Amino acid sequence: MGEELVIAVIAVICACGIYALAAARVVKQYERGVVFRLGRLREGIRGPGFTLIVPFVDRLNKINMQIVTMPVPAQDGITRDNVTVRVDAVIYFKVVDAADALIRVEDYRFAVSQMAQTSLRSIIGKSDLDDLLSNREKLNQGLELMIDSPSIGWGVQIDRVEIKDVSLPETMKRSMARQAEADRERRARVINADAELQASKKLSEAARQMAGQPAALQLRLLQTVVAVAAEKNSTLVLPFPVELLRFLERATPAEAAQAVQAVSGAVEAAPTPEAKKQEEEKPEEKKPEEETRGREKQTV
Repeated sequence: MGEELVIAVIAVICACGIYALAAARVVKQYERGVVFRLGRLREGIRGPGFTLIVPFVDRLNKINMQIVTMPVPAQDGITRDNVTVRVDAVIYFKVVDAADALIRVEDYRFAVSQMAQTSLRSIIGKSDLDDLLSNREKLNQGLELMIDSPSIGWGVQIDRVEIKDVSLPETMKRSMARQAEADRERRARVINADAELQASKKLSEAARQMAGQPAALQLRLLQTVVAVAAEKNSTLVLPFPVELLRFLERATPAEAAQAVQAVSGAVEAAPTPEAKKQEEEKPEEKKPEEETRGREKQTV
């Protein structure tokens, strides 16, 4: 009788141990537990730590409450200005209601992924190429609103959406490069023209200033000559003296015309190279005659 009692006690202890092992559950800090009893949702979400359920009656489902980073596959689309692009993105979301995430949607991860892909295609068709390349913050906000609206009923909150990369066709890249080069060349020409305009204004002011002081113009000319002569590989040629310039500046138009005529007359009167050669040859012809005359005088 005593042996049977001991065996019964041991059996009860073993059964309690098996029951405790089957009923014991541990929920981690970043998880929440949702309990179904005979297929019906039990009220109250099990928090992190140790918890018990009824074995073979209750079923505990653990939902991860961490922020999920999900890449959105690259989507091909045509922008509003008829440019074919390939855009990929990344989405950050988290579960805020474990019961809704488990009951209202079959697989909340798959649902969010599909919604992100369709929203990305939609935002590509509504945007221009310039917006995709330079105004991504606005597109990210619009994409986040498009995904967050239906996901609220799933117990999921969209934390952030970012467009990672926009791939363009090679022809479009070359066209954009030519456009950028043309724009830079246009700006360079405008800057050069502006510089020429400013320089012309300064030169006109300098000319008006030097008009009252002819000596200033001469000093400027000498400075230019010195600057040119500083280079060893340069040859400086002055066709007429500086004094002539001073005379022409101070002279009246009539006197300047007379000076020019005088210079031209002097040039005409100057012997030509052929005449110089003839003059050089004539003394050589006279030398024999002079020698013969000298000999005659000696004989006499």
